[in-house]
Amino acid sequence: MRVQSSFVAAAVAAVLLSATGCSKVMPAASAENLNVPVETATAAATGLPDFTKLVETYGSAVVNVTVVGKSQAVDFQGNSPRFGNDPFEEFFRRFGQPMPRGNQPTHGQGSGFIVSPDGYVLTNAHVVENADEVTVKTTDRREYTAKVVGSDERTDVALLKIDAKNLPTVRLGDPSKLKPGEWVVAIGSPFGFENTVTAGVVSATSRAMRDGSITPFIQTDVAVNPGNSGGPLFNLRGEVVGINSQIYSRTGGYMGVSFAVPIDVANNVKQQLISNGKVTRSRIGVGIQDVDAQLAESFGLDRPRGALVSMVEKDSPGEKAGIKAGDVILGVDGKSIDTSAELPGLIANTKPGKEVTLEVWRNGSVKRMTARPEEIKDQEERVSRAGAEPDSTSKLGLAVRPLAEAEKRQADTDGTLLVEQVDGPAAAAGVRPGDIILGVNGAKVASVQDLRDAARKSGKVVALLIERDNAQIFVPVRVG
Repeated sequence: MRVQSSFVAAAVAAVLLSATGCSKVMPAASAENLNVPVETATAAATGLPDFTKLVETYGSAVVNVTVVGKSQAVDFQGNSPRFGNDPFEEFFRRFGQPMPRGNQPTHGQGSGFIVSPDGYVLTNAHVVENADEVTVKTTDRREYTAKVVGSDERTDVALLKIDAKNLPTVRLGDPSKLKPGEWVVAIGSPFGFENTVTAGVVSATSRAMRDGSITPFIQTDVAVNPGNSGGPLFNLRGEVVGINSQIYSRTGGYMGVSFAVPIDVANNVKQQLISNGKVTRSRIGVGIQDVDAQLAESFGLDRPRGALVSMVEKDSPGEKAGIKAGDVILGVDGKSIDTSAELPGLIANTKPGKEVTLEVWRNGSVKRMTARPEEIKDQEERVSRAGAEPDSTSKLGLAVRPLAEAEKRQADTDGTLLVEQVDGPAAAAGVRPGDIILGVNGAKVASVQDLRDAARKSGKVVALLIERDNAQIFVPVRVG
C-alpha cells in the first residue's frame, strides 16, 4: 500500500485476509419504479438516483487485477530493505507482526476496466508497479494473463493488454463537464470483493495534490478502499470520467475523501503508449506560484486566480514567447486557470512544438502570447533501489536532479542538487522536496554520483547538509 504523507494509494495486499466479521446494514430507501435508462438517469422521488441500469450495463467491463511482484529479502528482525509501497510490509506492520523471514514475493490486488473489445485495460500504475505476473479476471470468472503495455508514474496510469475478443467495454466521458455536487459511481474490488459498487458526489474538480503532481484530480466522497485502485468512476450517463487512484486518510482506510485521475488524462497516456511506447510531455520553462488575495490586489486582479510567474528560464519557450517574472498566466488555449496547479498539466499534455496561446495579465490588462512548448527531458535521476548493496544510497529514499543555471541564480545558491521526491529514511528525518543538498558527512557533493558514492561509504547515519529558505542545516538520516 502506497503512503505519501496522508495519501494512501488504494492497492491491497492479498495476504491471509480471511475476515469473517460483518457490519450492520441499514435498510435502503424504497426504489420502486426507478428503472431509468443509463443515459437519462435522474433523481427519484426519494431524492436519490437509481444506479441499477448503469451497473447492469457497464459492470461487466470492470475487472479485477491481481499482481505477483518481485521477491525481496527480509532480515531476521522482519525488516524489508525496500521502503514505500510494499503491501506485505504494510499489512504486518499494521497488525504488529514481524515479517516472515526469507525471500517473499509481494501479492496485490486492484481494479481496472476494459476500453476496447480486443482487450486493452486501463488501471493505475501503482497497481502493477514492479509486477512479475499480472492476471485480469472478468465478472464471468474468466482469467487472462495480462501484458503491461506501459505505465506512467506521473499520472498513475497503466495500460494492460489481454488476449481476448468481443469483450464488453465502457464509454468514456468528458470530465471537464463535471460539477461539484454531481452524483458519481465507483465500481471496483475493495479488499478483493469484486464488482463492489459505491456512490457519492463530486467534491471538487482540478484538485492539486501536495506532492506536486501534474494531474488535476477529481475529488469525490465516494467510498474508495484498498483494491479500488484502477477502477472506473462513472457519471450518471454511464460514462467513465475518471480512474480511482488514491484517498486521503490518517488511518489507512477511507475517511470520506477520494481522488480520481480524469479520464481524458488517462486516455492521452493510453494513446501515447500504444502509438509510441512512451509518454512525452511539454514545458515552457517558467516557475510559478499561487495568487493569494493580497497578490491579486497588488496586481489589480478582480480576484485571486491564475499562475503567477516567479522565474523564467533563459532561452526557454516562455522567454521566447515574451513572458516575464510578475506576469499572471490566466489561460491556455481558451481554458481558464484558477489555481497555479492547473497550468503544468495543461502545458504537459500539449504536444511538444505545438503552438499554444497564453492569456497573460500584465500591467492591469490581458495580453495574448504564443508559445511553443518543448519536450521535457527527464533530468531526474533516482538513487538506485532494487538490487543495490545494503550500504548503498537505495536506503536514503531520495530522488534528486541537477539544478539548472537559472534555478541556481534564482535560489542564490552554490548547491547543484535539488530534492524532487522523498520517502523512506530521508522523509522520516525531515528532508523535503525543494531542499538543496550541499554535502554529505562534511564533504561537498556536486553530482548525483557524488551523492551516491558518499552515501555508500557512510555508516548507519548519513549527515546531509541541506539548504532551505536561505539557511543551511545538517539533517541526520539513519539508514541502519
